[in-house]
Amino acid sequence: MLRTIDVVIIATYLLATIFIGLILRRRAQRSKEDYLLAGNSIPWYMLGLSNASGMFDISGTIWLVTLMFVYGIKSAWIPWLWPIFNQVFLMVYLSKWLRRSNVTTGAEWIRTRFGNGKGGKLSHTIVVVFALLSCLGFLAYGFIGLGKFMEIFIPWEVLANYVPFDVPAAYVPHFYGVVFTLFAVFYSLLGGMSGIVWADVLQFGIMTISAIVIGYLGFVAIGNNPLNVPDGWGTPFFGWELDLDWSNIIPQVNEKIRSDGYGLFTIFFMMMIFKGILVSLAGPAPNYDMQKILSAKNPKEASKMSGFVSVILMPIRYLMIAGFAALALIYYEKLDLITATGEVDFELILPSAIKEFAPVGLMGLLLAGLLAAFMSTFAGTLNAAQAYLINDIYLNHKKTEVTPKQVKVMNYGSGILVVLVSIFLGFFVEDVNSVLQWLVSALFGSYVVANILKWHWWRFNGHGFFWGMVAGMVPALILPYVFSATLDLYYFPILLITSILGCVIGTYSAPPTEEKVLRSFYTNVRPWGFWKPISDNIRMENPGFKKNTHFKRDMFNVLTGIVAQTVLVMLPMYLIFRQNIPVLILLAVLILCILLLKKFWWDTLGEQLD
Repeated sequence: MLRTIDVVIIATYLLATIFIGLILRRRAQRSKEDYLLAGNSIPWYMLGLSNASGMFDISGTIWLVTLMFVYGIKSAWIPWLWPIFNQVFLMVYLSKWLRRSNVTTGAEWIRTRFGNGKGGKLSHTIVVVFALLSCLGFLAYGFIGLGKFMEIFIPWEVLANYVPFDVPAAYVPHFYGVVFTLFAVFYSLLGGMSGIVWADVLQFGIMTISAIVIGYLGFVAIGNNPLNVPDGWGTPFFGWELDLDWSNIIPQVNEKIRSDGYGLFTIFFMMMIFKGILVSLAGPAPNYDMQKILSAKNPKEASKMSGFVSVILMPIRYLMIAGFAALALIYYEKLDLITATGEVDFELILPSAIKEFAPVGLMGLLLAGLLAAFMSTFAGTLNAAQAYLINDIYLNHKKTEVTPKQVKVMNYGSGILVVLVSIFLGFFVEDVNSVLQWLVSALFGSYVVANILKWHWWRFNGHGFFWGMVAGMVPALILPYVFSATLDLYYFPILLITSILGCVIGTYSAPPTEEKVLRSFYTNVRPWGFWKPISDNIRMENPGFKKNTHFKRDMFNVLTGIVAQTVLVMLPMYLIFRQNIPVLILLAVLILCILLLKKFWWDTLGEQLD
């Protein structure tokens, strides 16, 4: 149960977000760029903190605590499903390539690659559709997820006497979702990107304090009590199968492993790497991550921002995750993981552990932090949706000059519209869940191939981009009905093949993109890949022009960065569980990675022709 001090802490945080929105309102109203990109004036470390804050979400943290409890150190590999190492690809080269475009959204960026002809319009349209559908989906799911999470700590019986109307039990989570969503809407609508970033910095500070305290409590618990886990739980290494047997400890965990489908871990791991690398090569999806990159001062700072995300996020987040996992393992009998149907739900570990182990004051801080994590993700996603509505629909079709007052009205109007639609979907989330997840999964399944080729193949045109995404989307919509499983890792190769066919056939069904557009894109972005005809033509006019020859260096830096990121994930795990030798080994590996990245990445960021 929340105490008075916990409520005061949560209320103070919510009031602080209102204060941030009011302070930054005037600055956000200066122009479209000030509202959507903060005028490209925010330092890279602030943007990095903000981006990390948006990734420190409630549902992801619940999932990661569950994984750590069940799989131990091996759980460090499973987030490669997303993949978390896409931030390394962004850090090394993709963020600076993207930022060199000087555009406001990912859809606007498409025009710099494919031009304004029919192919450019087709590709622009499908990116806008993708962005808006995915934004609405994430906002709706986050809305209901937050409500259900907060209901655990603030039972309706506590508030019923203070609310002047009745709320049916089935809609209590929706009530909480609406209330807390309004605070995120307030500071993001008024303050724009600047308001979002400053609120994110506040949120990350709260989460850092909470993570340190929870990590300490877990560390003390491990030191004072015996740890009972299966053989292999404390190592990241694995064989053909996972070989974690919980039968004599917590038998229900074995059923959890079976339901997750990670038993044949080597096959799962290889498929995960295969998909993860391709997704990372494609670059960021048009969401809040891309908007933060486009908000950086320049390409160099965009790269630094993406690198800083891993440096700041991984140690702090996994300190909290390992701390909660340690407390749950030591005091498992005290946790309430039984659902209304009498089954064990291991995803209740995080909220149950907070209720059981968080002392007075820390519970309020934790809830404020996790609440802020939702608001951060919500506000960033809302800002991305606004950017596409304003920049790629309203301004793109507006024939006359737009006044600052009109832009202000569109900023607020588009934000309110997106929030209302997402709340509406949230109220019917049980009904639209399968349809919306179906669409979003289909869109992400179709995104990869077309977005790799746009960087690296000069002949690839807007028709190829459009039909490549459609050719990935259609089978993604059909396959869930052909296979018993939902869209997942194991039939990703089918989507890959159909997308490749769509890209190639679509590309050769239309002429190449106008050479003027290609030359401008290649000169500005300077990607490596199959650009020889364009590069040769540019060199005929400008013999001093140099193409990008740093593919090998970039891939070396990517590999080094992935190793460093993985170390930053595992280090807090071993630290909390008092494994001194692995900690020392990981520190040595981390120092080596830092030295290599300093020489081959950081020191080369100032190069003009790369």
